[in-house]
Amino acid sequence: MFFFISGISLLSMEYRPDLIVEKDDEVYPPSDDSILLIGSFDVKEGERILEIGCGSGIVSMHCVLYGGVVTCGDINEKAVALTKKNMKLNSLYASVVETDVYSGVNSRFNTIIFNLPYLPVNEKGKLAKAWSGGEDGLGPLPKLLYGAPSHLLPGGRIIVVVSSLMDQEALRSILEGFEVRTLAELPLFFEELSVLEIIP
Repeated sequence: MFFFISGISLLSMEYRPDLIVEKDDEVYPPSDDSILLIGSFDVKEGERILEIGCGSGIVSMHCVLYGGVVTCGDINEKAVALTKKNMKLNSLYASVVETDVYSGVNSRFNTIIFNLPYLPVNEKGKLAKAWSGGEDGLGPLPKLLYGAPSHLLPGGRIIVVVSSLMDQEALRSILEGFEVRTLAELPLFFEELSVLEIIP
């Protein structure tokens, strides 16, 4: 069964613009989708969190601030280095690894987060991997979902950002069989972003 339940958590994190976030021209910077994601879900003290595609580390830093025990990673080694640097600049700690979805991760988590590359384009290059989701815009979402049972603790959840530019029929098809809740939405000029909580 596949369905959406709208609603925003009353315990959601709040974006902290005072955090020190250095940037790199070859790493995806904090953007509207990052801020939307941060404000869409709650983190409990001691919650084990995995963020895939951490970019600058902005989402993972918020999860640490709210009490999460965080592992985060990116396929881009420059993003890994930048996240480590930004964690240190803010006196925060997370385990930061280079990983292609789950390739560098062996543990299990309560929550897996991914601000997906959701644009339906086939651009090349390390930075382009942050937004290039292929012809249908699904990008690594299938790999994320199929690998989740091996990386989630009982009762665990997946939280992702998706776009109205994705192939919506393909998105619905791949989410068939999951319980899906819409945590937040953001209409933009050329697309609408949504944050989904997916429970296997």
